[in-house]
Amino acid sequence: MAKIWQKDYDLDKLLEAFTVGQDYILDNDLAAADCVASLAHGIMLKEAGILPPEDLDAIKAGFDGILSRIERREFAVQVHEEDCHTAIENALIETCGEAGKKIHTGRSRNDQVITALRVYGRAGILAVLRAGEALTAALLDFAAEHSAVPMPGRTHMQTAMPSSVGLWAGAWAEDVLDNLELVHQAYSMLDQSSLGSAASYGVPLPLDRDRTARLLGFSRVQNNVLYVNNSRGKFEAIVLDALDMLVLGLSKMAQDLILFSLPEFGYFSLPAQLCSGSSIMPQKKNPDGLELMRAKSATMSAYAMQVKNIIRSLPSGYNRDFQETKEPFMRGLKLALQCVQVAELTVRNLQVHPEKLTASFTPDIFATDAAIELVAGGMSFRDAYRKVGLSLDQLSERDPAEALKTRTYQGTTGNLNLAAGTVKLDELVKRRKDAEAVVEGCVLDLTGRSVSLFT
Repeated sequence: MAKIWQKDYDLDKLLEAFTVGQDYILDNDLAAADCVASLAHGIMLKEAGILPPEDLDAIKAGFDGILSRIERREFAVQVHEEDCHTAIENALIETCGEAGKKIHTGRSRNDQVITALRVYGRAGILAVLRAGEALTAALLDFAAEHSAVPMPGRTHMQTAMPSSVGLWAGAWAEDVLDNLELVHQAYSMLDQSSLGSAASYGVPLPLDRDRTARLLGFSRVQNNVLYVNNSRGKFEAIVLDALDMLVLGLSKMAQDLILFSLPEFGYFSLPAQLCSGSSIMPQKKNPDGLELMRAKSATMSAYAMQVKNIIRSLPSGYNRDFQETKEPFMRGLKLALQCVQVAELTVRNLQVHPEKLTASFTPDIFATDAAIELVAGGMSFRDAYRKVGLSLDQLSERDPAEALKTRTYQGTTGNLNLAAGTVKLDELVKRRKDAEAVVEGCVLDLTGRSVSLFT
């Protein structure tokens, strides 16, 4: 079968391999999204009087068969087909004959690719949001369970002031919540229909862009057809930047856990099932998942930067450079999901050692508390600071658990206010479920089946 752009010549084999790249492999994951988007385009063409009803019936049956093959993992894009868009059109023509040749009417591969990536990207973001919600719930549960367990607070890596395991875990819960808010905002940006933009300049046909947007569950049409193509890569970078911030936080949390699970600290430990071993040292249980979280955070940042570096100097309209933004976008979505899932698994299985935590409190960690007590007696803070600072060796032992109770205003160890995190989490869950219901409902209406758009 020919490439969808092919006319009366064959492409040089070296150039073909160079231009196809990894697309034929990546697009096996994009194929379902392209089928769904193409089906919406076909329905709109029929309703606009461009595609005969009998041709649409044949095309619908053809797409149903292709989706069945995708679901059974029997549909594979071949290298000579370049991408899933060609493979799907070829399969449609094999099944439907002349009707299959009409599906591309009024459409360029440019807006076809953009739409498929947005359908796929929305599903990927929703999967990340679900996993992020589970991670937040795990952190809030962990914080509540260990809210009164003392833990040395640190600045400059040195012991600083009394803190708690609850405060530590609650901080990461709020970090994830804020980053999920960013991911929601990125979803809103991606939630615009690009169909009808063609090769950046529209076509002389009565296309109904609002109709295809509704069929695919997009919240709106991206208006300017030239901007549709100009925004390719930009929207992907916005999504990757949001995911980058999410994974960046997980990297920092991983570093804490690596440090605090060292034998010299012993605050936390991981079960053996979450640690690998050494090929030479029999005693080793290595926190490889946490270490790779740090490294994969850098990979996540690289994906975001890669896309921005590709698009930063491109002129208006479609340029083949955009093809190189697909791989980091798709891989970034999968990587972010995996990182969040591993983080939740770690938090759910993290073991806390209260005796080690309490034993790590030394009298000097209460220095600020001692100064505040002198202030309460009428001394200026500066004088109290100097007095305590010059007599640290005279500080006495204190009960760390009691020290936590003396901090009573919002967000401190004695008043974690975890309920605020729960309220925020509930709001985000509702927003995600509402978006998910729209997408799933539209896909079901289009295809008559539940379709996995992100794999």
